Amino acid sequence: MKNWMMGAALAALATASPAFAADVTLQLKWVTQAQFAGYYVAKDKGFYEDEGIDVDILPGGPDISPTQVMAGGGADVTVDWMPSALAAREKGLPLVNIAQPFKSSGMMLTCLKESGIKSPEDFKGKTLGVWFGGNEYPFLSWMSTLGIPTDGSPEGVTVLKQGFNVDPLLQKQASCISTMTYNEYWQIIEAGISPDDLVTFKYEDEGVATLEDGLYVMQDKLEDPDFKAKMVKFVRASMKGWKWAEENPDEAAEIVLDNDMTGAQTEEHQKRMMEEVAKLTAGSNGALDPADYQRTVKVLMNGGSDPVITKEPEGAYTLEITDEALK
Repeated sequence: MKNWMMGAALAALATASPAFAADVTLQLKWVTQAQFAGYYVAKDKGFYEDEGIDVDILPGGPDISPTQVMAGGGADVTVDWMPSALAAREKGLPLVNIAQPFKSSGMMLTCLKESGIKSPEDFKGKTLGVWFGGNEYPFLSWMSTLGIPTDGSPEGVTVLKQGFNVDPLLQKQASCISTMTYNEYWQIIEAGISPDDLVTFKYEDEGVATLEDGLYVMQDKLEDPDFKAKMVKFVRASMKGWKWAEENPDEAAEIVLDNDMTGAQTEEHQKRMMEEVAKLTAGSNGALDPADYQRTVKVLMNGGSDPVITKEPEGAYTLEITDEALK
């Protein structure tokens, strides 16, 4: 009788549990927005379902570190910038890039023209807004390349730890702030500042661009054939989502808005963001270009006495997943 009751209880628990857990949990680098449209499109259009996988997409935020989520086993794969991922790897968290949907960098410094800044040499003596939490690495490498200290000296720059807004520029607390071509730059414009009153320095144009928004997994998981097979399906469907988003930017933005549970995003902003993001994913089939990887590593190691990474990484990326996904 006791055995029967125990069996009945276990059966009831099984019935109450979800039918199945998500096959793949994806941790985004930031909040739900068009920066991640390809994944939301792939889910909405059934591309993941076509591959036989269920994907759970976890939004990020100011208090969420993708690397920490991965370290704690909270996700199977995360979207992150390569500087942050390589810095974490050197510190002992073995993240591996399995795909690179973003071909180009959208990062730049946006400055008030009235500050007198016309070239990077004019940064000296100025206050510059910089994101932290792993996003500071490209900036620090750039300053090292220029030979400009970040110690607040007259021959250096004063680094203002920038929140995820454009207030330091609007309130003239900084001469320049960090912006993305698809987001914060347009927030400045929407705030009423004319493009004619701004000077922008794109990391791509300055030759110090690093790879952004790649897909990363923990190295030990790649030893599991079943996990690798899931990643092949995930990457293949995700890239199908990205290419669909490039071709249908307005509809992709609408799909993103449908998935924004906060209600914070606006249609106009997301459609503009999707148009700009499409410029960064254009030219990528999902596979990491080793030349782009080497360029990123070179930038990160070119930090004088304080480089972002101190040695050439080993095993930091694999082409096995995309090779199979692209067949």
